[in-house]
Amino acid sequence: MRIGDVAARSGASVRSLRYYEEQGLLESGRSTSGQRIYAEEAVERVQLIQMLYTAGLPSRRIQELLPCVETGVSTDHTRALLLTERERIDRQMNELALARGKLDEIISIAFDDSQPCAASKIDKVA
Repeated sequence: MRIGDVAARSGASVRSLRYYEEQGLLESGRSTSGQRIYAEEAVERVQLIQMLYTAGLPSRRIQELLPCVETGVSTDHTRALLLTERERIDRQMNELALARGKLDEIISIAFDDSQPCAASKIDKVA
């Protein structure tokens, strides 16, 4: 599968795919004309990489964890990394939930006509 196909199916940009290769997160072969050729599994791998990036994992951490995903074999080191990352994400989710709660409070005030900062009725419709 060519790079454009992987990009279209995974939702990643071609530039991202090239970056993932530079970071050692994704592999491709080459056609006789020198174009990148990817295995079918590349789409799922790219989606996993994107998910891990979105969760805040740096490329070096993703690179450490991918062998565990590929082989199904973990070490004490990879298990510790996985638990550390899950704890970090849990903290981040809790912080986001608190921020959402505060935002909900502000929204309640903004839409309460008895509050001085409430938007006009015209603004509420929009």
